Amino acid sequence: MDIKRILGIDPGDARVGLALSDELGMLAHPFETITLKKTDPVARIAEVVREKGVTTIVVGVARNMDGTFGPAAEKGRALIAQIREVVTCPVIAWDERLTTVSAQRAMRESGRKAKEQKGVIDQAAAQIILQSWLDSQPCG
Repeated sequence: MDIKRILGIDPGDARVGLALSDELGMLAHPFETITLKKTDPVARIAEVVREKGVTTIVVGVARNMDGTFGPAAEKGRALIAQIREVVTCPVIAWDERLTTVSAQRAMRESGRKAKEQKGVIDQAAAQIILQSWLDSQPCG
């Protein structure tokens, strides 16, 4: 059986959330939050790709509700270009509309207070992005 580790990325202004799939490439799990003031996200992503044997990277690109690209999408596209320079695996842009909102709602419903969400909300959004992409893939 092929081992497929897929990395999901939720780019943000202050933090970048990471999620990893299981080895079957079926389920997304929160993995890590990169704080941009402390860590170079591209270098850390390249490190995770090597350490975890990542075969594909899925990066959330925030589209406007009408499908157009705004400033947040441009940041996502710039991050994709930087990542592609340092890894050999495919890097895929994936529509991430409302993933942070969905992550916040899920955390609220699980009983986490807003203050407690800060460190993990980006991971949860990355998990939603990655799971959405995994669910869109053909089985087999």
